[in-house]
Amino acid sequence: MASRGKSETGKLKQNMEEQLDRLMQQLQDLEECREELDDEEYEETKKETLEQLSEFNESLKKVMSGNMTLVDELGGMQLAIQAAISQAFKTPEVIRLFAKKQPGQLRTRLAEMDRDVMVGKLPRDQYTQQKVEILTALRKLGEKLTAEDEAFLAANASTTLSQFEKVTANLGSEDKILALASSGVEKTQA
Repeated sequence: MASRGKSETGKLKQNMEEQLDRLMQQLQDLEECREELDDEEYEETKKETLEQLSEFNESLKKVMSGNMTLVDELGGMQLAIQAAISQAFKTPEVIRLFAKKQPGQLRTRLAEMDRDVMVGKLPRDQYTQQKVEILTALRKLGEKLTAEDEAFLAANASTTLSQFEKVTANLGSEDKILALASSGVEKTQA
């Protein structure tokens, strides 16, 4: 009986991770196809995706309140959803790697970006935004940043990312994270 519960918990976690991956891929695809869509179509699709993320967040809240064994594993996913909803992070790939707690892949992505910006394949402003997001995600995952990375982050962090850092620093209350996520949803729907 005990192993069956573990199996069900594992299956639930896998299903939720797959759903999160699908929604993050949907956001990434939307950003990649932005030039092919008119502004109204883009905004409507983005709004629908953010609503789906909000609904997914509500499902996570229900699961977390009813099954305490999933809280730690789902906490990372919930932070990723909160970040997406509040739009602190603009890059779905960074959100996905953050949610899956994959600092190694985040660092690999950063190295690729360093190379791409040097050869002119990645615009400097896009590089700066994504590097700030990756460094913030690495810090939140408990990774040590170099003094150079800390300085870059201090010089380039946006107000939204700073707000995300302050709120998530006080993780004593999940309600604070959910309140910020809710305010992000209300802003996008208004």
